[in-house]
Amino acid sequence: MQYPNFFDQVESIQLQDPIADILGAFENGEYEITYLEVVKAAGHSCPTVAGAYLIADAALKALYPNERAVRGNLKVEFSESLEEGVAGVIGNVISHITGATDKSGFKGLGGKFARHSLMHFDSNISSSARFTRINTQKSVDVFYNPNSVPADPDMMPLMQKTMQGTASKEEMKRFGALWQERVERIFENKEQVISVTEL
Repeated sequence: MQYPNFFDQVESIQLQDPIADILGAFENGEYEITYLEVVKAAGHSCPTVAGAYLIADAALKALYPNERAVRGNLKVEFSESLEEGVAGVIGNVISHITGATDKSGFKGLGGKFARHSLMHFDSNISSSARFTRINTQKSVDVFYNPNSVPADPDMMPLMQKTMQGTASKEEMKRFGALWQERVERIFENKEQVISVTEL
């Protein structure tokens, strides 16, 4: 399996999942989620998928500054509706990381560890996403703006040719390389594209 090298250079997200411990999936319920795993789940790597990963990472670090984030102990809110723009894509990535889902998630075990109804759309917020740590009710707003990391000028013309089916194999390969090069630069400049406000 071949993929861009920077996928392996992105910092993984460290988690602790009580149900994973109880059901014997991971010792102490401790594991990590990598950007590569998120890309596999999404089927592609793009500024939206990268942004969702960075949003989750920033929120979890703010809510769990000195410990692993607890999967299933987080409520996530978005201002957009589920069907609007890329909200669904972002929601899917964040759900993969946090366990939070709208209605389709795990219903729990013995009345505990439910993951459904922890993700909400159409919320009255102004940020890219709001995360709330359920056991403390502490919340943070996370803002993601990748516009400070522009694409290479050649990317859009190559994208048009690729979508129209007129690009050569070399041009298609060049387009993919430029696309991922921007994603890599977004990760390299995460301090510019991500900000967190504690509520």
